[in-house]
Amino acid sequence: MARYTEAVCRLCRREGLKLYLKGERCYTDKCAITRRNFAPGQHGQNKRKLSNYGMQLREKQKAKRFYGVLEAQFRNYFEIAEKQSGITGENLLRLLETRLDNVVYRLGLASSRPQARQLVTHGHFIINGKKLDVPSYIVKVGDVIQVSEVSKNSPHFKEVKEVFKGTVPHWLSADVDKLEGKIVSLPTREDIDIPIAENLIIELYSR
Repeated sequence: MARYTEAVCRLCRREGLKLYLKGERCYTDKCAITRRNFAPGQHGQNKRKLSNYGMQLREKQKAKRFYGVLEAQFRNYFEIAEKQSGITGENLLRLLETRLDNVVYRLGLASSRPQARQLVTHGHFIINGKKLDVPSYIVKVGDVIQVSEVSKNSPHFKEVKEVFKGTVPHWLSADVDKLEGKIVSLPTREDIDIPIAENLIIELYSR
């Protein structure tokens, strides 16, 4: 399973905003954006105006990096979204938002999407009574996500219970005592709070 394995803080610096890829560190003074809010590399501090294509490319890269998806898979999501009824851009974001690793993150069971992906691949979750270790699994309304009995006693999930803030998106429901959540409905565009102009991504792929 392909994934990005290089330093992730440089991704935030390249996009010029926090992608929240390192969990709690992103909320401290150690955050790369706080310390060096300019693009990485020799010419990172040289500001230049982007062309239309450049702006479209940056939005696509930003979306890929928020959700930890590489190019081939992202293109596949676009093609699926294009075939669905409704607005293609919103369909695309909904597909990304309903990935299992993102849902684990949204439920507060992980401090970042990369950590959620790792927890899923390590087999810590049960979906509708069956163990599932595929981060890209697209959840459906009614799906129940549970931490496996073996994993509930791990230090990580004990800490989750202690620090859980009690707030999840309204399209999800969570029971922190049972370490489980449920998909109540599919997210709408208003539910997806990441700063992405999806129309620019659609324009890019429609060139």
